[in-house]
Amino acid sequence: MSESNFKRFVEVGRVVLLKSGPSAGQVAVIAEIIDHNRAIIDGPTTSVPRQAFPYKHLTLTPHKLTKLPRGAGSGVIKKQLEQEATIAKWESSKWATKRAALEQRRKLNDFGRFEVQLLKKQRRDLVRKALAKKA
Repeated sequence: MSESNFKRFVEVGRVVLLKSGPSAGQVAVIAEIIDHNRAIIDGPTTSVPRQAFPYKHLTLTPHKLTKLPRGAGSGVIKKQLEQEATIAKWESSKWATKRAALEQRRKLNDFGRFEVQLLKKQRRDLVRKALAKKA
């Protein structure tokens, strides 16, 4: 039997990123699988209410809760999340840090964008001078 190309599966305990709705951008955990289109998600530590959610509005993350029973309640999920420090792992991942940086960049006003431009210019000059010294 050949090994699968897929690494992330829809399964109970999988941490997911919500793409739409009022909690878009938050992470939650799959608590129960309803059918081929929807799952019950719950995010007790990220203020995502327990609800049925379609797969097409979820993004599967590489993080997963181990030994989470099917249909687990919010209390069990919260305890498991804190025990395994899954939310902390997510927040320190490259994916989450890039999303946070992008969100912070989007919130900048005109002066903030100007300051970023000046900082990039300074960095570019330092790199050019360092390369010129080595050459």
